[in-house]
Amino acid sequence: MLKKNFTNMVSASPKARKFARELGVDINKVKGSKKNGRVIEDDIKLFVSKQSNQSDKINSQEYQKIKIDYAHSEFGEVEIKDIPRVKKLASKYLLNSWTKIPHVTNHDEADITEIEEFRNSLKDVYTKEIKKITPLAFIIKALSISLKKYPNFNSSIDEIEKGKMTFKRYCHIGIAVDTPHGLMVPKLRNVDNKKISKIAKELKKVSEDCRNLKIEKKELFGGSMTITSLGGIGGSFFTPIINYPEVAILGIGKSEKKQIYINGKFVIRTMLPLSLSYDHRIIDGAEAARFNNDLKKNLGPNFAYNLSL
Repeated sequence: MLKKNFTNMVSASPKARKFARELGVDINKVKGSKKNGRVIEDDIKLFVSKQSNQSDKINSQEYQKIKIDYAHSEFGEVEIKDIPRVKKLASKYLLNSWTKIPHVTNHDEADITEIEEFRNSLKDVYTKEIKKITPLAFIIKALSISLKKYPNFNSSIDEIEKGKMTFKRYCHIGIAVDTPHGLMVPKLRNVDNKKISKIAKELKKVSEDCRNLKIEKKELFGGSMTITSLGGIGGSFFTPIINYPEVAILGIGKSEKKQIYINGKFVIRTMLPLSLSYDHRIIDGAEAARFNNDLKKNLGPNFAYNLSL
């Protein structure tokens, strides 16, 4: 019987190993600064920083090879600005995700007619004023239900232990927040155990914290799956990039009323565009279609009225 060789494995705490996995770092390549070469989080941060600088240097060299023959300024007035810091930090993760993960996107539509009717009928018990709860809170809750049924979507590929997957028993949904500084993705923790009103309040708070740069760094990591929404701006379908090390992301477009053929006649329904991008190494097309069907069912007629606010 073969025994696993541990002689080349570095010494590190479970916390440091988890931190390395979240950043997609092979901890065996990190030089430890503590006794006997033990690796801590600061060592991992330094390693990522050096790798980033090296990558920038390589990218700069590659750019020189394909440099255009004429500068933009030769054709008119231009202005040079620094890339915002948040976008600089996000770019390496986006590039890593796009180049390493085989993306496939499934497009579909969910009928949210009853959810919108229910949402617009909510009133305060005492003041009788309409209670405003964002549609995103309902989508988050519906997504958490589908994640329990399809655990592959709540997993990550283990880059350290080759051929292994990490299945997350928690349900932390990332929300892409558009800020003046760039896109940020805070996590709403344990949404499967929270009421819609609680999710809506937390969603508002983390969005404000991101825009005011008050969000803690740790809150940008450790997600199950991400939702990115263009509904407040416009547009229908698109191809969202997976938020590594997650394996799927749900894109939401702007809902609109359409004529839908149901039970032998056309009726007006409110339809929500869904764009589900997934890691084809873990999830195949059939499973993605089933996941979307389940999510659509969760957003259907019986969902809103059975919820506890």
